[in-house]
Formats: sequence, structure tokens, C-alpha cells
Amino acid sequence: MGLFDKLKSIISRKKEVVEEVKDEYEVENIEDIEEPIEDLNEIVSDNESEESESVDQDDVEGEEETEEDSSSKEDEVIEDVSDEEYTEDDIEDEEDDEEWASFIKEQEQKKKLEEAKEIEKYDKGLEKTRKEFVSKLSLLGIKYTKVDDEYFDELEEILINADVGVNTVMKFIDKLRKRVKEEKITDTKYLNEVIVDELFIIYVEGESLTDKIHMAEEGPTVLLFVGVNGVGKTTTIAKIAHKYIEEGKSVMMIAGDTFRAGAVDQLKEWAERTGASFYGKENTDPAGVVYDGLLKAKEENVDLVLIDTAGRLQNKVNLMKELEKINKVIEKHIPNAPHETLLVIDATTGQNGISQAISFKEITNITGIVLTKLDGTAKGGIVLAIKEEVNIPVKFIGLGEKMEDLKPFDIENYIYGLFKDMM
Repeated sequence: MGLFDKLKSIISRKKEVVEEVKDEYEVENIEDIEEPIEDLNEIVSDNESEESESVDQDDVEGEEETEEDSSSKEDEVIEDVSDEEYTEDDIEDEEDDEEWASFIKEQEQKKKLEEAKEIEKYDKGLEKTRKEFVSKLSLLGIKYTKVDDEYFDELEEILINADVGVNTVMKFIDKLRKRVKEEKITDTKYLNEVIVDELFIIYVEGESLTDKIHMAEEGPTVLLFVGVNGVGKTTTIAKIAHKYIEEGKSVMMIAGDTFRAGAVDQLKEWAERTGASFYGKENTDPAGVVYDGLLKAKEENVDLVLIDTAGRLQNKVNLMKELEKINKVIEKHIPNAPHETLLVIDATTGQNGISQAISFKEITNITGIVLTKLDGTAKGGIVLAIKEEVNIPVKFIGLGEKMEDLKPFDIENYIYGLFKDMM
């Protein structure tokens, strides 16, 4: 079983990373670890400054040396100290090597710690889904001693409750029945492996979807956000702004949701809290606001522009016209923009979120999904349903309320978070 073996290998490696870090820091909870390790750039910069100061000092001392001092030194008996000088230099080189080796070790330690924190975040964020979905799946293998219609009926119910989606579940069960018949599978515990295998074939087969954000090679990268009101669109924009500001990028928020009461002020407040710049006006044409905001972004040489839009899906025609106008304005300013159009969906709304994805896909070009509040639901199977139903990649998932809890989607960490107790 090719894919299942890969999944087992992924989960095994991630478990090892987590355990190694816990043992190294002697903690039970990785999130409690705070390990300040100097950044490589800072160390290199400091070393360069010290070297520069040293050279400057030598130059000054050299200039202060008089001709009389120089001639007097020529008359002195010159002792052979070359061996001594070599030894001192050698010691300094060894110390530098040790310092550099120590620094490399610290960086590797930091990288492993960051990876372990990411893994643990997925682990905790998918805990509700894992307990509901995977626990029931494991019990199913114990409850039934043979694979029959009752087994498939109960499996179908488990998958639907995990929000894998009715259409996806129907196709999945048909495929599974066929595989059971062809391979003459009778062991229900072994069938669990087949189920996991087939579930992730749903995500990885067919068109290759990337979960990476497409960044512009020149000028500002423009991310356009769409989604119905109440799904967490504004806080998602704030969290993404925080992420990229922490990475050293300059960010501007543009309030394109101009008619909803308080929407502009709410986004402005988030801009102030995250350190992003802001542009917005109330009760005016959204496309006009986007136009003026992009002018300002280009003047300020902003790296990343995050544009909020209205979430009124009730009248598709009007919203479609509004988004078309906004897209034309963006492309007029910045060729090939927006670089991403991200649909924000609340994971706790389940299949209603899939319906939103289908509706928005009909009115604009969606390039990625942001799935919020995934930690607050036992329906984590929605990730698979989104892939099967609308074929749009999940680019970010919300695994908590903190600014750092919106994570770039990682299929391997998702696999770990769901199935670590099964393998």
C-alpha cells in the first residue's frame, strides 16, 4: 500500500520530532517552550561591525605611529616570534570554528523546535475531529468482524458526520466496495488502512494544487479576500498581515467593504494593532477606494496589499459586478493582480461552507480557501470535501484565536493531526 506506507512514515517522523524536542527541553507541552536564539543575520551583522571597528582602530594606531618610533624599532633586536603569533592565530581560528559550530547547532535546534510547535498546533487544532472521526473509525474495525452492508452503512454515517460531504462519501463508498471485492478484503482492521489510503487519494490525485501563496516578482503582491459576513474575514486579514509583518514585509490593508456599518473602522483598528498601513472610506464606491488605496500602496512601496470586500451573497449579480469592477481596477494598477483571491470559510458551518465555495466560484476566480475555526469543530473532513467538491486548495487554516494560530495549510501536518492515534 504505497500511500498508506507514506502516511505511516510521515506520522512516525513527526512523532519523533515532537518527542525529541520534549525530551531535550524536559517539558510535556511544547507551546510552553520559549527559546530565544539569535538570528543568523544579526550575528553576521554584529561580527561585521566588530571587524570594521577593529580595522578602523588599527588604522588610527598606524597613523599615530611617528617616523622616530619607526626608525627606533628598526634599531631594536627583532626576536623571532613567528611561532608564537601562529599559535595565537590558530587558537583564535579554533575558537571561531567552535563558535560557528555552536551557532549552527542552535539554528538546527531552533528549526526543530519551530517544526515541533507547528506539529503540536495541528495536533491540538484537530483534536475534536480526531476524537470523533478516527476514534469511531477505529471502533468500527473492532465492532465488526466482517465487511458487510451494515459495516458500510455505519462507515458512511461516520464520514458524513466528519463533513467529508455527501457526494464525496457516496463516490468514496462505491470505490471502497469495489476495492474490497477485487482484493477480497475481509479483515476490518486492515480495511481501516485502506480507508485512510483512499481518503488521501482524494486530496492528492488529479490536478496538482499548491497551498503556497503566489508572490509577485516585482511591486506589491495583492491578496483579495471574499466571503460572507461573519466567517472571520476581517480577523483573517489581520492575522495574515501579522504573519507577513513578522517576516519583515510591509503590509497595507484596504477596506473594500464600504457600506457595512463599522466594517471600515474595524479593519482600520486591526491595521493599527498589527502595524499595517491602511486606506478606507465609508459609504462610497468600493472600486474607487481600491483604486486610491493601490495608488497609496505603490507610493509607499508596500510589499503586500490585503483587500477586504463585501460579503453580501444574497444578490449574486450585484456582488459579481462589484468584484468584476474591483478586479479591473486592480489589474489596471498592477498587471496580473490580484495574485490571489482567497475565500474565507467558517469550518464550523460545515456543508454550508461548501455551498459558499460553489457560489463564490461561480462569480469570481477563487485561487485558495482560508478555513477558519477548524479547532472549534469535529468536522475536519471538510478539507477533503473542499478538494473533491470545488477543487480549490486550502491555503490557510485557523487553529486557535491567537494571531499566530492562522497557519499555512500543510497536508502532512493535517495527516498527522487526524491519524496519529491510528498508527
